Amino acid sequence: MASLNKVLLMGNLTKDPELRYTPQGTAVANLRMAVNRKYRDKNQELKEEVCFITAVVWNKQAETCNQYLHKGSSVFVEGRLQFRSWEDTAGQKRSVIEVRAERVQFMGTPGPGAGARAQAQVQAQQPANELSQDTTTTESAWLQESEEEINEG
Repeated sequence: MASLNKVLLMGNLTKDPELRYTPQGTAVANLRMAVNRKYRDKNQELKEEVCFITAVVWNKQAETCNQYLHKGSSVFVEGRLQFRSWEDTAGQKRSVIEVRAERVQFMGTPGPGAGARAQAQVQAQQPANELSQDTTTTESAWLQESEEEINEG
């Protein structure tokens, strides 16, 4: 049976990237995105809906996103869906679906205060062969850390 897990999103950041480091020193950033959809309903009235998505970016790509992106930045994200579930401190089962970003492309022009290098379109991409072999272990450690953070908030 064939299957495909591929996500392409273009939207704007709803807040600055949240950069953290795992205990092993691997950079990880959350990009909170708003993706808009405009359409006409059956009465031909123009409607708009917004979908809020979190894209998780790893390694050097996470650091680059943190350096150049800010709230309101327009980005194109290519990746895959990732499902996580855990039990919070109160014993409640929690779950989330996120985008595991494989490629992030910065769209448009950067905001005020960005450096000269950021004036051109910047692309942060890490080839798959450069990913460390312990990515699964690193992701697991980060996911546990992320779950603890969600439980606190």
